[in-house]
Amino acid sequence: MRTHRSSILLIIFISLVFSLSGFVNFKSENNHVVNMQNKKLQKATFGSGCFWCTEAVFELIEGVTLVVSGYTGGSTKNPTYEEV
Repeated sequence: MRTHRSSILLIIFISLVFSLSGFVNFKSENNHVVNMQNKKLQKATFGSGCFWCTEAVFELIEGVTLVVSGYTGGSTKNPTYEEV
């Protein structure tokens, strides 16, 4: 019984650690505010499967100022996730 209880507590603890790790604010050494009015910005469009995962990677790239996920193509205006 004691081993079973210890196992359950360990699982709960590990779950909490992983759940709360998403709330940690990681800052890189390159975080700084940039005056965007004086910058020449360009737009790039990429295709990907899991676009939320891809979005997270692009947000880490130095020089990328905005990342937007969405759908392209198709005939439905503003489709939902289920419609796609």
